[in-house]
Amino acid sequence: MAFEKLKNFIAPVDDEYDDENETAYDEQETKPVSTYEAKQTKVQGVPTNAQMVLFEPRSFEEAEEIARHLKQRRACVVNLHKLQRDYAQRTIDFLTGVVFALDGTIQKIGHNVILCTPKNVGVDGAISLDSEDD
Repeated sequence: MAFEKLKNFIAPVDDEYDDENETAYDEQETKPVSTYEAKQTKVQGVPTNAQMVLFEPRSFEEAEEIARHLKQRRACVVNLHKLQRDYAQRTIDFLTGVVFALDGTIQKIGHNVILCTPKNVGVDGAISLDSEDD
């Protein structure tokens, strides 16, 4: 006790100031981040495991594989250049039904190229399909 009084007499310390700073410093270091707060630091609306799969089907039967990927919440770019016109149309019709059932979207992004996205994948922007030379 006498030692504390002597120490405070020689080098007085503002206890109130130190306690406030130490408390604030300790709270910052030791306060665990809740899962709710941790989620707030992530970019909202973008899944961390988002994937895009590219397809170039050579037969209508490959449309089923594309549908499986859509059901697993993966976006699919489908290049229909290798299909005959009637099979390409059948594939588009089938994928339109799949995307509708999954509340997703389907968009034409080029000549014979479509983008199919499930509900969890948002698409921003638009691609002009008209030639600019006209």
